[in-house]
Amino acid sequence: MDNKTNKYVAVSYKLYTKDENGRHLVEETREGQPFSFISGFGFALDMFEEIVSKTAKGEEFSFTLVPEQAYGDYHKDYVLDLDREVFSINGHFDHEHIYKDAIVPLQNEEGHRFNGRVVEVGEEKVKVDLNHPLAGETLMFEGEVLENRDATKEEIDHLIKHMTGGCGCGCDDCGGGCGDGGCEGGCDHEHHHHEDGCGCGHCH
Repeated sequence: MDNKTNKYVAVSYKLYTKDENGRHLVEETREGQPFSFISGFGFALDMFEEIVSKTAKGEEFSFTLVPEQAYGDYHKDYVLDLDREVFSINGHFDHEHIYKDAIVPLQNEEGHRFNGRVVEVGEEKVKVDLNHPLAGETLMFEGEVLENRDATKEEIDHLIKHMTGGCGCGCDDCGGGCGDGGCEGGCDHEHHHHEDGCGCGHCH
């Protein structure tokens, strides 16, 4: 793999959603814990990656992504009613992990893994929303590029190792802190992942 095509980028940023009532802060990096990624691996939204990768170290950025450039439109048919048995362990419903607004890992018949948000827990069904939390939203990013350089072979190898056997998130050493959807607690929610991420495609 040619290092020249893979950039190591670290940014601090704030992510807002924008609607007719103005803008609303939904996540931000913490002090000393930037969102970092290596370009070309799909850990950030395509447009986010393209813009910040072309921004020099020390420069600030501010840009807006419409839904088509971010997480797409919201689809009502992505909201499913699943049998409670799907969430049962040894015949007992998993009350500890299945509750309103819980994010749960799911897998379809083809073996594809994805996250869903519990909308409602009924007596027979559990309503789960498979839309990305930011689907249908216009996103505004404001921040600063803290690092932008060619990734080293060691960094790329380390990332590939995590992708094949580790958490795979874009946070520094999976330490968490990349915003509200950061990788704390074991990287089971990738905030900046291309599809499952929060805002920037970060561990989001």
